[in-house]
Amino acid sequence: MSINIIGAGLAGLSAALTLAGQGVACRLISYAPSERAQSVMAEGGINAALDTAGEHDTVEEHYADTLRGGVYLADENAVWGLCSHAPEIVNRLDRLGVPFSHNDKGIVQRYFGGQKKKRTAYVKASTGKMLVTALIDEVRKYEVQGLVTRYPRHRFVRLITDHGVCRGVQLADRFTGEATVSDGAVIMACGGMAGLFDGMTTGSTHNTSDAAAMLFAQGVELANLEFIQYHPTTIGISGKRLLISEAARGEGGRLFVRRNGEPWYFMEEKYPELKNLMPRDVVSAEMIGVTSRDDCEDQVYLDMTGIEKTIWKTRLSDLRDQCIHYIALDPVREPIPVSPGIHYFMGGIRVDEHHRTNIRKLYAAGECACQYHGSNRLGGNSLLGAIYGGRVAAETAMRDPSDQDSEIKAMPLFESDGSEVSPALAAKLSALLYRSLPILRREGEMQQAEQELRAMLTPALNEAEKRRLYLALAMVQSALNRRESRGAHKRTDYPERDDERFRQQSVVSFRDGRITLALREIPERRSI
Repeated sequence: MSINIIGAGLAGLSAALTLAGQGVACRLISYAPSERAQSVMAEGGINAALDTAGEHDTVEEHYADTLRGGVYLADENAVWGLCSHAPEIVNRLDRLGVPFSHNDKGIVQRYFGGQKKKRTAYVKASTGKMLVTALIDEVRKYEVQGLVTRYPRHRFVRLITDHGVCRGVQLADRFTGEATVSDGAVIMACGGMAGLFDGMTTGSTHNTSDAAAMLFAQGVELANLEFIQYHPTTIGISGKRLLISEAARGEGGRLFVRRNGEPWYFMEEKYPELKNLMPRDVVSAEMIGVTSRDDCEDQVYLDMTGIEKTIWKTRLSDLRDQCIHYIALDPVREPIPVSPGIHYFMGGIRVDEHHRTNIRKLYAAGECACQYHGSNRLGGNSLLGAIYGGRVAAETAMRDPSDQDSEIKAMPLFESDGSEVSPALAAKLSALLYRSLPILRREGEMQQAEQELRAMLTPALNEAEKRRLYLALAMVQSALNRRESRGAHKRTDYPERDDERFRQQSVVSFRDGRITLALREIPERRSI
């Protein structure tokens, strides 16, 4: 029996390598080849306390920064595992041939948001692409041996479950429409919920959120859906937002707004220690604040004209090429207009420290899973979380009892009406969510969105449309229920953090057409 991996980005590739490396066969199933995974689009870098900059960086400081950045809502045991394994992961990637920048002290690292130490290893502004390329090459060795079988054009249809146990997965070939059943445990590595905000995120346009919607409809618990990270420096292009990597600010890029006609570098004035490298939620909120002032214009600019030519050539050349190609502006010569855009979903499938879900034999890793980042993610931790999380999920899947004697021997295809979400509904839903779940949230707007979503749930909808609306409704209800401001979730009516009531996970489940919302305690920290 093989283990099924849904998604072939970094989390999926890491899971496949871990399984195959132990002689366990797996199926690597994806909507498109790994070369088109969202992981390829990650630009800035991957965190690890290597201390190659001589700043006395430590795993303990990386751990503390990660917890602080997530405002103490992450599982501390899981975060410790992430940070303590980071140096080994980055060094292994280096040995695999990832062309990290080097100097005579080793891998070069740079500053990234929310961190006081140079901790982020990078390959210019194409780190994700280089990591994916390296892992693809490793996976191919196991494909030749028959331990990894690729399904590179297949759509996840639904889980096959029996008495609370995942027995397999139903797939559909995108080209032929042929439906198949693949038995065995399942690791979901299907990315975040960008499809709920169609055209308004930096994520892949392939990500429709329909996998998450189906899992939710099948009883899989989700957590912390209200925590949506807005990246401060994005630009609207056709069909999505173009990310201007945090690496630009790590290398000296400066944010300003024109106040009374003169450039005002507001982050440097208000936050003299970290300046433009404050956590993303802080920077995004400040940008909204300054552009709302009567004495300021309504556009923020990123000024990179002071960055040295050698840095542009050796570290940011691909970022410059993107700006010239997509917006016809050369950042070496002129500031570029930026605004916050949806970039990452801290919430997702609820998993424990070992990446188990509430359905036995179902696991999740990467952005689709709620793990490591709490209420806000540090830049540089997403690539790390995907690789480490994929490894842990695979190790757990191998370790959990197989109970093969009780496996279903003949698993039927589920009847499917082949329905998809109509473009009109997708656009309407996206606009509604974007309006009601901005950086600064208001109770009245969220309540109105909840009412509109309920009104949209009519018998005329197909099943795919209903599932996506229920997922959206769960997200809005999670945001309404969290009556505090924490990390990426900020409310005008509850501006303070409330640790006594809300230092807990928001957990949503779906059964018999009803959404249930509960707060769950975060696991206590063990001795480390």
